[in-house]
Amino acid sequence: MSACSIYLASKSPRRAELLNQIGVGFELVDVDVPEEHEINESAEAFVQRLARDKARAGWQASAKHYPVLGADTIVVLNGEILGKPTTPADADAMLAQLSGQHHTVMTAIAMVDADKEASRLSCSQVFFREISEIERKNYVVSGEPLDKAGAYAVQGLAAVFIERLVGSYSGVMGLPLSETADLLREFTIQVI
Repeated sequence: MSACSIYLASKSPRRAELLNQIGVGFELVDVDVPEEHEINESAEAFVQRLARDKARAGWQASAKHYPVLGADTIVVLNGEILGKPTTPADADAMLAQLSGQHHTVMTAIAMVDADKEASRLSCSQVFFREISEIERKNYVVSGEPLDKAGAYAVQGLAAVFIERLVGSYSGVMGLPLSETADLLREFTIQVI
């Protein structure tokens, strides 16, 4: 990994892995931002606001030596935002909803420093095959879906449920690398 050039306002090991993949050095900054959906707020506005709020909170919590990158990912099915499941039963219900359907995964990223803020939005379409009840139950028992938007991880066991993905695989993971590289360059940060 290269020398630190940004702060990452995220606890997601997948985002850290993806930044490492493109050679961006970073330090983690711990933030706690409420993820409450506001009345009449569109899914796009919601995910972008959360990414911005995380980046801003990270800037406030950081030593302010480097820009702060915040990100958020949501799953949208038929206009409904599917957040992170709170219980195994909740995860099973979300997976049942996604079974045989296509949905949108939106990942917003935002960067903040002393002089400016900027953001990007990645939207991908994910097509799930029919998932049997036993497959859902086995997946939920694995524990993997419990901290994931929409109750699944594209890079994990749930990959077997996906027939097709149109858009950014890394965006569905939680950090769209093309958009991230573009945003980093805007802040004069070298990528790969």
